[in-house]
Amino acid sequence: MRQLNEEETKIFYEKLGEYIGANIKLLIENEEDPHVFRLIKNKVYYMSLQIANWATNVGKDELLHVGTYFGKFTKTKKFRLNITCLEILAKYAKHKVWLKPSGEQSYLYGNHVIKAHLAKMSENIPQYANVILFSLQENPLGFGVASRSTLQCKDLDPTTVVVFNQADLGEYLRSEDDKNVEK
Repeated sequence: MRQLNEEETKIFYEKLGEYIGANIKLLIENEEDPHVFRLIKNKVYYMSLQIANWATNVGKDELLHVGTYFGKFTKTKKFRLNITCLEILAKYAKHKVWLKPSGEQSYLYGNHVIKAHLAKMSENIPQYANVILFSLQENPLGFGVASRSTLQCKDLDPTTVVVFNQADLGEYLRSEDDKNVEK
């Protein structure tokens, strides 16, 4: 386990900034309960500073995971967010999209969001901005990319895709199902 180097930090913060903007500071600059990002085998974890200090006593071969898994660096040095960080991203999201109950199930099955499933959107979402998707009960469902801006969505056909699905909570079930099929 180690701190992210300068290049990794830049790449990671750029990706995170697409979802939560300047709220990144709120994640790490909490004086009452300081938190840090740490790298374990190309995977980024978010944890309290106290837990990070305790984890230094564990050998690098024995330490598998600690904290909240945010995502991993690919071999080409790009960062890919994982659905496990959704709860944290949802608290600080810049752009939000709420789905009607009829659209939640379709989205959680891995489909893109169409206009007919939209309940509401944050103001001034630009085209191709990263968004966090919520149910009407304010439960985070996943994240994706807006295929249209907020203004463009008002005049669209109900079957037009408005958010491309990147990750959703249904991934857990689908990945478990894939593992059972392989056995």
